[in-house]
Order: sequence, then structure tokens, then C-alpha cells
Amino acid sequence: MPNFFGRLSAALVFSAVAWFPALAIAQDASCPAIASNTERLACYDRASLLAIPVPATTAELKAPAERGLKDRLATFNSGENDRLRSHGSTLTDQWELDAASQRGVFVLRPYKPIYFLPVSYTDRVNQSPSSSAIGYSSAEQSNLDAVEARFQFSLKTKALENLFGDNGDLWLGYTQSSRWQAYNSDLSRPFRETDYEPEAMLAFHTNYEFLGFKGSLASIGVNHQSNGRALPLSRSWNRVIAQAGFEKDDWMVLVRPWWRIPESDGSDENPGIENYIGRGELTVARQWEGQVFSLQARHSLRGGEDSRGSLQLGWSFPIAGDLKGYVQVFSGYGESLIDYNHRQTVIGLGVSVFDWY
Repeated sequence: MPNFFGRLSAALVFSAVAWFPALAIAQDASCPAIASNTERLACYDRASLLAIPVPATTAELKAPAERGLKDRLATFNSGENDRLRSHGSTLTDQWELDAASQRGVFVLRPYKPIYFLPVSYTDRVNQSPSSSAIGYSSAEQSNLDAVEARFQFSLKTKALENLFGDNGDLWLGYTQSSRWQAYNSDLSRPFRETDYEPEAMLAFHTNYEFLGFKGSLASIGVNHQSNGRALPLSRSWNRVIAQAGFEKDDWMVLVRPWWRIPESDGSDENPGIENYIGRGELTVARQWEGQVFSLQARHSLRGGEDSRGSLQLGWSFPIAGDLKGYVQVFSGYGESLIDYNHRQTVIGLGVSVFDWY
């Protein structure tokens, strides 16, 4: 019974609210007696206004629209509309270095460039990968093609945040790059090499000036890279990688020195890899009118016979929506782990969905 009376009361209240304007008009008996149409209509309007709440000021009329705009801006700044922010974003947005870019933990974000190159040509095919470690050299000629397909995807996510007051986030990253002999029917189109690279990084937001650039990011992390293959083609190494990130207008600079962690059991699959792939990397990228130009340089930081490294140039340009054309040129050592001590020049053409910005 209490529920019945509650519903009945609500119905009566609703009916009274719905009919109140008509009752107010009917109670004003003077309205029908007015001869002038204009004055009689004005009378009805005055009666109806008695039952309809009217904003007291113009500001009250604008308030709902302003609240709607503020809500949309809050949604954008909170990172929920990340598709609009991810392309053309700054270093600060990519690593969530300020309050406006925070998105919480375990949200996947692009890390390094993500691309697919259906055509990738090398001027020197590594038919017999070798290593100075005993048992890690191939004696057979592989009969590989100089033209293959290549792709890379790379993601990161924040696992822990604000470990030191309002600073210090733990990020987990994963990058995978593959070289596919897609046009080599004689070998049944195998994947020639796939490198797997998981890592964990402790990142801090910084705020200082250096040569006109803002130092926004500092990080330290542990990195493992391997190709997951058996002898004699197995390759792997572990590193501690530091990173400093700088930005200015449409420019971004990453400085990444690293230290190789010695093999605990002495079984080094690729001795002296630091003197080929290098002991550090410099990345410079610029975004200009929807295009991204990038340069990556690695070096051994040694002289004489051990002075080696590589250069990689990248150019991405708009095609449709988020899809971009992508051109990549690599020259030097370490295009992949199996080629860590093999010098070559590689030119690739394809598409990308993320290129540093």
C-alpha cells in the first residue's frame, strides 16, 4: 500500500504541473473579454508566465551552453578523445608529463614508429650471418632475396604513476620488427628475421632550458632485445638505457646512451655488438605541415677500427586520415640483430600510422 500511495502522489503532482498553465489562464476571466487581438494574446501570455519558470538574467540563458562547452573541453583534456591528440602531439603529451595529458594507468599508447613497408631493398644481402662466438655462424648460403617486406609496431603503457610525490612514472614498452621474404617463392616466403624488444622505464618530467630547447623528459630503463631463434642464428643482449627528451615548437630531440649488461654465464651470442650497433642513439624529429622528418644516428663512441654506427632517415606524409606514406633509408650496421655486424644500405617504401608524433 505505501508504494501505491507513493505512485498515486507522484501522478497527481505530475498532472498538476502539466495542467497548471491552462488552469492559470482559465482563472483569469478577463482575457476572453478583451476585444483587441493583440491585447488579448498578451493577457494569455502573462497568465501562462505565472506557471513557467523564466530565467532572471541573460547569463542564466547562456549557462547551459557554457556548461556543455566546458564539459567537452574537460573530456578532451582528460585524454578520452586521444585519437585527436595522438597525432601532432608533443613529447609532453606522449609521456604524460603534465596534468593536462594524464590518462591513468594501463592505457596503450604508440611508442616508436609504427609502419608497414611492402618494398624494402638492401644493397648487400647477408646470406651467411656470422658471429665471432663459437657455434653462432651459419655455413650455408640462404639464397635470400634483396627485396622483402618489413614492418614494425611499438606500444607502451604506464603501469605505475607518481612514485615520488607528483613525479616518476613506470612505463612498460614493447617493440617488434619483422623482415619478411614475401616475394621469395623458392624459400616458401619465410620471415627472415623478427626482433622482440620488451623494456621497462622509469620516467620523470623535467623543466629546464638547454640550447633553446626545453628539457621535458628524463628516464632510465632496462631493455632486452632478441630474435628468438635457435643456434647458430640466435642473437640477444640486455641494456640499461638512459634517455633525455627535449622539445621546441615542432622539433623533438631524444638522447639515449646505454650500457650493455654483461652475460652472467659468459655465453655472449654477439661479442662486441656495442662496437657495431653502438653505445648510444640520437633521434631528431620535426613535424611540418602534416609531414614528419626524422633522423636517427647511432655510434660506438669509439675510435679507430671500432668506430662504427648507422644513420636512418625517415619521411612520412599524409595520404588519407591517419594513414601516411612512409619512406625510410638506413645505412650502416645493425639494421636487425642478425645483421648486427653486417654493413648495408636499405631503402623502404610503404605506409605508417605513427611516426614519432
